[in-house]
Amino acid sequence: MNKINKLGIAIILFTSTLTIMVGTVIAPSLTEIAKQLNFAYSPGWLITLPSLGVVLSASFVGKLLNKIGAFKLLCLGLIPYAVFGFLGGYITNSYLLIADRILLGPAAVAVQVALTSYIADYFVGKERMKLIAWQGMAIELGGVLFLSLGGILGDLNWRFPFIIYLIAILCFVLALIFLPKNDKVETETDTKNTVVTDKEKKEVNLIFWGSLAAMVLFFVSFVRLPQFLPDNFGYSDSYVGYFMASISLIAVLSASQMPKVVSKLTSYKTVVLGFAFFMLGYISFAFATSIILLALGALFVGIGFGFTIPLLNHMMVEVSTPLTQGKNLGLYSMGVFAGQFISTFIEFVANDARIIFGTASILSLLIAAIFFIVFKKQSLFNK
Repeated sequence: MNKINKLGIAIILFTSTLTIMVGTVIAPSLTEIAKQLNFAYSPGWLITLPSLGVVLSASFVGKLLNKIGAFKLLCLGLIPYAVFGFLGGYITNSYLLIADRILLGPAAVAVQVALTSYIADYFVGKERMKLIAWQGMAIELGGVLFLSLGGILGDLNWRFPFIIYLIAILCFVLALIFLPKNDKVETETDTKNTVVTDKEKKEVNLIFWGSLAAMVLFFVSFVRLPQFLPDNFGYSDSYVGYFMASISLIAVLSASQMPKVVSKLTSYKTVVLGFAFFMLGYISFAFATSIILLALGALFVGIGFGFTIPLLNHMMVEVSTPLTQGKNLGLYSMGVFAGQFISTFIEFVANDARIIFGTASILSLLIAAIFFIVFKKQSLFNK
């Protein structure tokens, strides 16, 4: 097996930050951006519409990975990512803006699937889990950087955060020069020799629903905090960015410890624990009247992310075969981004953010209980 050198790993991790950047760079200035662009619908849609694009295209992108390989798929995603992301700051027609944000989705999922495929193809076992944990850390570090930078740029001019999308062009150049190009592609022999068992299908489905549920819960904070913090605590765009970046920083730290937790509890128990932390986080936000409860909410939600999304990504890779890898990674991406999109609709629960946070905490408890029962019934707690 060919190796990816340290520079190649660094480029994969750096480019991975684009997956969280797709919606979060405009989060701190969301209300002002929606106003300036004359967006006629909920401002939260501007964050989550790319996720709808992912849901619509993830299956096709997964199949495309098997046909053209990770390198070509990555290059195919990076340029449209930069173009559609940047143009979003200059479209004042709501329908065209919706189309632009949706088209950003296929580009984002192409990047995510290609990068995870690189890790799956070039690393195995504990080293693979470590790299996927690092990828999760890189994604959330990107959240720290881009949320803070987006808030600062938003204070200067509401349009400036859209410039950050152009980083994808730099990633394209780096990938072109430094990443391996000898991709694995599907062959007729692979198709004939690979059999997918019912047990594997059940695990894939459980991981899909777990990733969807985790991202619904995580993104509730990204959809509601940009409005909750200014209304209830008087935060500026930059302070909103700093606070939301703190959640991402905590997610980085918890993702770094996730392999150690898994070694003590097993993967499926750690996932259930992650949902329990989401519950604690949203209880804290629901009752927050001071910085102490806000800080606790950020802490628990960040841990919830670190114990679910990177781990579920690794679990999907581990359960996949060479033939099913593209399909399963596309399915995982569909779950992650569908969760982001669905999180928008929690706004219909109530206008009061505290009620929404309370609802999210109840959902977290129910999901943790459901997965605990299902995992135990399927005898998965030893994995």
